[in-house]
Amino acid sequence: MTNDDWVPLCSLDELEPLWGEAALVGDRQVALFLLPDGSLHAVSNRCPATGSYVMSRGIVGSKGARSTIASPLHKQVYDLATGECLSSPDYLLPTYPVRVQAGIVQVVLAEAA
Repeated sequence: MTNDDWVPLCSLDELEPLWGEAALVGDRQVALFLLPDGSLHAVSNRCPATGSYVMSRGIVGSKGARSTIASPLHKQVYDLATGECLSSPDYLLPTYPVRVQAGIVQVVLAEAA
């Protein structure tokens, strides 16, 4: 990844811990999650099970040491770091590299995990 691959989305100050925010980048919707420990996750806002753009409104939680997001529609639970669906092997939530540079949240969308 080069610096040109990183797309700025918002100021880190605009995010609240445990509250998802959606961002539109071109034709893609991204859901951002800031956790209380300061870690940041970027995933697709599109629910893999339904195709609805609702993941930013999901329920943040954990399963053991894994931080998770539960779809607000049918409650499938996804690992925020890997996108693995912990409640059904049929689904995978795309995840994106995310970082903070000079207080600005940036993602790379070219390589969804």
